[in-house]
Amino acid sequence: MPTVAPIRDLCRHLGQEVAIRGWLYGKRSGGKIVFLLVRDGTGLCQCVVEAAQTDLFATAVALGQESSLELTGLARPDVRAPGGVELAASSLRILQNATDYPISRKAHGTDFLMEHRHLWLRSPRQAAILRVRHTLIRAARDFFDANGFTLVDTPILSPGAAEGAGTLFPVDFFGAPVYLAQTGQLYLEAAAMALGRVYCFGPTFRAEKSKTRRHLAEFWMIEPEIAFAELPELMDWAEGLVCAMVRAALTERREEFTLLGRNIAALEKIAPPFPRLTYAQAVDLLRDPQLHRQLEQELEADRVRLKECIAELAGLEEQHTRARQGWQQDKLAQQVADLREQIRDLEAQVAQRPVHIEHARNFVWGEDLGGDDETLLSRQFERPVLITEYPRKIKAFYMKPAPGNPDVVLNLDMLAPEGYGEIIGGSQREDDLDALQKRMADEGMHPAPYEWYLDLRRYGTVPHGGFGLGLERTVAWICGLKHIRETIAFPRLMGRIYP
Repeated sequence: MPTVAPIRDLCRHLGQEVAIRGWLYGKRSGGKIVFLLVRDGTGLCQCVVEAAQTDLFATAVALGQESSLELTGLARPDVRAPGGVELAASSLRILQNATDYPISRKAHGTDFLMEHRHLWLRSPRQAAILRVRHTLIRAARDFFDANGFTLVDTPILSPGAAEGAGTLFPVDFFGAPVYLAQTGQLYLEAAAMALGRVYCFGPTFRAEKSKTRRHLAEFWMIEPEIAFAELPELMDWAEGLVCAMVRAALTERREEFTLLGRNIAALEKIAPPFPRLTYAQAVDLLRDPQLHRQLEQELEADRVRLKECIAELAGLEEQHTRARQGWQQDKLAQQVADLREQIRDLEAQVAQRPVHIEHARNFVWGEDLGGDDETLLSRQFERPVLITEYPRKIKAFYMKPAPGNPDVVLNLDMLAPEGYGEIIGGSQREDDLDALQKRMADEGMHPAPYEWYLDLRRYGTVPHGGFGLGLERTVAWICGLKHIRETIAFPRLMGRIYP
């Protein structure tokens, strides 16, 4: 009985008879040979069936894409094959011969692929993204474990708001109105008073009516909370966490980054210390005429590139029309689809950049930094940038005002480079009972649902703080993705709940 091996381990079985189990990703015929490209979740394997193997050959030729099967054969080296190993098949057992698989190897639109997300996950690109995500999660957990943090699971059902009542999802809880959690932070503060250093990791929900490339209605957040920590220490923890995650991805996921076309050099620059700005300094940077001149130069470059892409598209479309071989048509169709998407992005940039320049030029102190502002700021740095001391009026009730300047709070936002925007938000918490009660009253908040939270200030209050890292935005940045929807297996977006 041959050994059943995962495809990634076939290099350990060279010269041996071995069996693999998986799905047919692709198939091509070379006259008297048929090549089956099989995937099993660990890798791809090229399996060779020769015409002299009459019955086996006929069976192989008749297989449909995504058929499930078990193949046995001799593992032998071949530098042209994926992973450097191919299988000379000697037997084939079909578990199911699939027909009419809806996602062919030609180009498909995003709406179609999202409607078939349960099948789209089988593509090498989507599998690569999920592997990177897995590595980042493990790296974050390892970072906290190595630094004495305790994992605390916080509730998903919450009696009130933590990040603004306008983005709450209501749920009926045995006849009482409750809400899906926006954050685990308030409960973590209680846990930090018991355990010192704690963190939670779980789904969070925002009913924000946004369809931008950065927003999900359901996303996962990693949130540490630290007793006795003040703002400078919190920034160090945030910096350390991100560096640990990037290092792990660079160490373990080079192959995935190559498949995704990720610029590794940009990630290799991620090392401490990160640039640090106050909100006031960030506003000055947005208003800087030198930045505006740079943006205007980029706008002109975008216009030139747009014209080049439109001309290139016309040539590709003509080649596609003339192509005779099916594989050539499929390849050209994908190139056409990719170029059309690039043109759409460039058209949007050309249309929006003048608006962004004008907004930056006239940015008013006291406004919140929007996604476009964060993009402009983050693109000025090769590493993540930490921005602190935002205006108090635009931040949450629990954030502690800065000593000597009560108009700003001791918060931190971390913006990822390359225009990816905010990936971390956090603050030092208000630890004074009277000050917190006054702020809640100013906000018109009913204190009853928060009495337990106020107790933390009544019994042994200490300086403390924490932050939340949005996993999907971090994955998007580290993988170099255009849209956040690819960063989670089954995204929940405004207008999309299927599958």
